[in-house]
Amino acid sequence: MNELSFFIQALIYLSSAIIIVPIANRLGLGSVLGYLIAGIVIGPFVFGFVGTEGKDMLHFAEFGVVMMLFAIGLELELDLLWRLKFWLLGLGGLQIILTTVITAAFAFGFGFSWKPALALGLILSLSSTAIVLQTLKEKGLMKSVSGQASFSVLLFQDMAVIPILAIFPMLSDSYVATSSHGHSLIEHLPGYVRTLVVLSVVIGIILVGKYLLSPFFRLLAKSGNREIFTGASLLLVIAISVLMGAVGVSAALGTFLGGVVLASSEFRHELESNIEPFKGLLLGLFFLSVGASMDLPVMMQNPSKILGIVFGIIFIKALVLFLLGLVFRLPLDQNLYFSLALSQVGEFSFVLFGYSEGLGLFQEETIIILVACVAVSMALTPVLLLLYEKTIFGFLESKIPKKQTEQNIHKQENPVIICGFGRFGNMLGRFLRSNAIGITILDFDADRVEMLGRFGFKVYFGDATRLELLEAAGLEHAKVLVAALDNPEKQAELIRNVSQHYPNIKIVARAGDREGAYDLKEMGVQYIYRETRETAVLMGKDVLRLLGTRAHTAEKAKNLFLKHDDDTFHELFDLRRGRVQYMSLAKQRNAELERLMLVDLGKEEELQRDPWSEMER
Repeated sequence: MNELSFFIQALIYLSSAIIIVPIANRLGLGSVLGYLIAGIVIGPFVFGFVGTEGKDMLHFAEFGVVMMLFAIGLELELDLLWRLKFWLLGLGGLQIILTTVITAAFAFGFGFSWKPALALGLILSLSSTAIVLQTLKEKGLMKSVSGQASFSVLLFQDMAVIPILAIFPMLSDSYVATSSHGHSLIEHLPGYVRTLVVLSVVIGIILVGKYLLSPFFRLLAKSGNREIFTGASLLLVIAISVLMGAVGVSAALGTFLGGVVLASSEFRHELESNIEPFKGLLLGLFFLSVGASMDLPVMMQNPSKILGIVFGIIFIKALVLFLLGLVFRLPLDQNLYFSLALSQVGEFSFVLFGYSEGLGLFQEETIIILVACVAVSMALTPVLLLLYEKTIFGFLESKIPKKQTEQNIHKQENPVIICGFGRFGNMLGRFLRSNAIGITILDFDADRVEMLGRFGFKVYFGDATRLELLEAAGLEHAKVLVAALDNPEKQAELIRNVSQHYPNIKIVARAGDREGAYDLKEMGVQYIYRETRETAVLMGKDVLRLLGTRAHTAEKAKNLFLKHDDDTFHELFDLRRGRVQYMSLAKQRNAELERLMLVDLGKEEELQRDPWSEMER
């Protein structure tokens, strides 16, 4: 590929991604499917912007998968694994074993020999980390039972990729250990010697990571040169990949191992942030290349076969997950969501299909059909979850006892309900309780609920945006509802629900900043409190005191500033859409405030040096 051709290819790939991926995200399909669709569009069977170069680019882009495994390794801190051990080993381990066995049995029954059938079962047991985690985060479900169960299973699946990569060569009759760029340096050695060399390399990576890399990165950090640190991060990943490839072992295995070793390092987050842009770009390029290399004519010749396989996979995986959810006592509504969310096949299957093709486990036409099935299963996930929320979930809400979906709330007649008991809600709750005000508290963080219960707070676990939960908490008897949720979207949903069904209740809402406060005011909230405003002004008052201002004068200055800020807030609200008028009036009010403060503090002479005054003149 000459230089001009390379830039043209880069232009086509990047343009297609920039146009199509945001549209796919907007439609709820996720970025992975967006990249696949973009690849199909520019591929040889649609517009034909790229041809056989797609497969060449795929080999280059596979380095993004290597980086992804390094990042996964960095996330595997021992304390996290220990906290999730029950679901990680139980749910995650059993899900992979049962799905693999059942899928392999079906494949064997449809004519596959046992080795390809087992390989297919292992590939299809994986789910999409990108799609599921993104969906859970967008819906604010990461702390729910279904969210924690899903995360545990996905984490185990990510860890299982490494042994799967190690197993695949043993399933091939024609595999010869080679590096990704040629023959292995040790392939001519006897088998036991190769094993010793590989073990030595792995132990060497662990020892170097544990005892040498942290001092090395500490030295680089002291230089203050971020570019060098970024270069060292990339060098680490590339060096491990080359080293493992040289001894005939998957580069992904080595980089994953390096990530695990560095997971407890103080430079873990810095390493993650440094490789994140490269990982994201190369992974996107990888999925683009997969899409561009998909053979659409073969897929169009077998639409019924593809749909049959897709729904068969979804049914088997959802059934296995649902039965495991029952065994692990997940509430019914959470179990159904968990089962559907993980019923698709994951993005790493594209890597494994390419890997298995190189090992001769599957024919090319079979892989084309299976890759298409994976893409369709991923595309169906948002649709299935939306149908569940609109139909099954609503039905279950009316049929399942409340104690099965949420922690059982004893209906109370407290005058105040606080939704969200983070830093802001916690301080407010302590203040009200110390003044003998009865409060009912709702929070969606199970760990926080448990911890606060030990301190004597009556905090109930639940999604406060659900009206039936608020009613169970005694909303019809409350006089004030405090909206203090961390998620702005959830905060807005809570306020809309309460305003619509209980218009007489007074809503007191927390806002993060002035723009957030404007959004709340637009929804009709009258009592809005910016969480940083009073604290910042109180600190300013203390600064005045430290500079010699009298206590009474500093207190007066604080009150004057807050009153002026309140008046300005309401005045500027009407102009928030017109930025020119907004900025003009804001500057006028700032100048006016400075004049008032200086006069009040007896410093009229400083008005002569006031830049706002000079601007007005």
